[in-house]
Amino acid sequence: MDWLDWLVPWEFSPTLVVLFLASAFLFVRGGRTHRVTVARKALFWTGWVLLYLSLHTRLDYYAERMFFIHRAQHLVLHHLGPLLVMAAYPGSAMRAGLPLAWRTALSRFNDGPLGRALIAVLTNKFFIPALFVFLVLIWLLPTVQFYSMLDWRLYRVMNWSVVISGFLYWNLVLDRRPSPPAAMSPGGRVLSPIFTMAPQMVAGAYIALTERDLYPLFELCGRAIAMPALMDQSIGGLTMWIPAALVEVFGLLVALGTLMRLSGKHRLPPRGRRPARKKITRPAGA
Repeated sequence: MDWLDWLVPWEFSPTLVVLFLASAFLFVRGGRTHRVTVARKALFWTGWVLLYLSLHTRLDYYAERMFFIHRAQHLVLHHLGPLLVMAAYPGSAMRAGLPLAWRTALSRFNDGPLGRALIAVLTNKFFIPALFVFLVLIWLLPTVQFYSMLDWRLYRVMNWSVVISGFLYWNLVLDRRPSPPAAMSPGGRVLSPIFTMAPQMVAGAYIALTERDLYPLFELCGRAIAMPALMDQSIGGLTMWIPAALVEVFGLLVALGTLMRLSGKHRLPPRGRRPARKKITRPAGA
């Protein structure tokens, strides 16, 4: 098979193509007016390419028929791809790439009650890490895995849910600002990957070491590569157990670097004291 054949989508998705092209266009267009370093560009495009290759090439065919490839795919979709993209801090560049009227409308929406409520949910320091872990574990339940691999609609929901939760989570952990305005404190960003990686490592170890086939679906559908079921399962479990944890450790180290930088600049609140809040005064007669 010619290597170019690997780039042909296994299941073509026009929505996915539009989203990838739109994100690339906004990042390039915004980079013309908003300063983006070479390192940030490299991080963005590396993550962008990895996500596209994992979602919209022939690799998807093998991910549907080999458990360990499926787990490697989700390692990119849930951990590595979103981490690399968010480490490029693309938000400012992509906003700069929007037309002025769209930026104005977006600012008005964010300042409105619905926008503030939506931002509060999508940056909640407890909900987003819990969702990040939940969406790894729930799709690994044998019954859920069985139906999600057979139903193309559930399969797409599964893949997109882990991508979106990955973006939301790394957006919190890799934030370089003090808190506030950041939703999660600098210390919380260092600790969060420890708490989120622990249940994933336990699940990966269980899958890798169990001596029965937890996912017979791959055997029923026919494995794309001749391999015993338990070997396929063990490699998939190890992928969750070790490489996924290493990605989270990388995120932890970035967060630790941010903590040290903010501490060196004396931008952390004193211990035992919360950041001062503006006092709200009510008008007379209210």
